[in-house]
Amino acid sequence: MTLLEFAAFVATEFRRRNINVVLSGGSCVSIYSQEKYVSMDLDFVNAGYTKRAQITTAMESLGFHEEHRYFRHPDAKFLVEFPPGPLAVGGEPVKQVDEIETATGIVRIISPTDCVKDRLTWYYHSNDTQCLQQAILVATANAIDLAEIERWSKAEGKHNAFKQIRSNLTKGGTTKRRT
Repeated sequence: MTLLEFAAFVATEFRRRNINVVLSGGSCVSIYSQEKYVSMDLDFVNAGYTKRAQITTAMESLGFHEEHRYFRHPDAKFLVEFPPGPLAVGGEPVKQVDEIETATGIVRIISPTDCVKDRLTWYYHSNDTQCLQQAILVATANAIDLAEIERWSKAEGKHNAFKQIRSNLTKGGTTKRRT
């Protein structure tokens, strides 16, 4: 399975159990960059504040076992993690959750715009230049709302940093709002 198919497979079991999880982090970068960036773990944010025991039961029903904070399946190369909510980028809630349908099910995933903001959070506040490169990969391969990213950057106190990288977020890409 591809990372996206694997994510949808896991997400479908959670949907069946009415557990609200949303894919975020580096795996979104992999999906939105058509695997130009490769992530080997999936971060499903526990957006519904479900008890860990329920998450563990759902994962065990799929054949996973827990190792520290990750879940591992003996036949899968990907690890799965469930960071606690809230579902946020920097100091704000995620604005848009999309759904992607695959042959293995449907996965709820933060939008490309929120994915860029998620990666820029790490760049702005931890000077993680790898995350800046990931933001650029997503921004140049997807329709993003650049005005929203600028507004958010101001709210994060990083408007000057945004102005320095703005042109990198538009090269070869588009800045239209996703609907």
